[in-house]
Amino acid sequence: MAATEIDVKYVAHLARITLSPAEEQKIGAQLGNILGYIEKLRELDVSQVQPTAHAVPLINVTRPDEIRPSLPTEEALRNAPAKANGLFLVPKIVE
Repeated sequence: MAATEIDVKYVAHLARITLSPAEEQKIGAQLGNILGYIEKLRELDVSQVQPTAHAVPLINVTRPDEIRPSLPTEEALRNAPAKANGLFLVPKIVE
């Protein structure tokens, strides 16, 4: 896609920004350069490259799930504004 095909005003509208005519010219040229680089990347042969979700392997850093004593009901309900039968009372949301 050539730089002349880019509707900079439409892109600016989508981004919710106001551009002066000079800024439109500058950004239009920059978008054209970016699209030119993308065209160069499309020329590469990636048929032998395995697809990946992440460039670097991710490791989950959460703590191990271990059984521990839970908070006693009385302590959990101590500051509750409304409670009944060991449960929190909350306003009805669905009618």
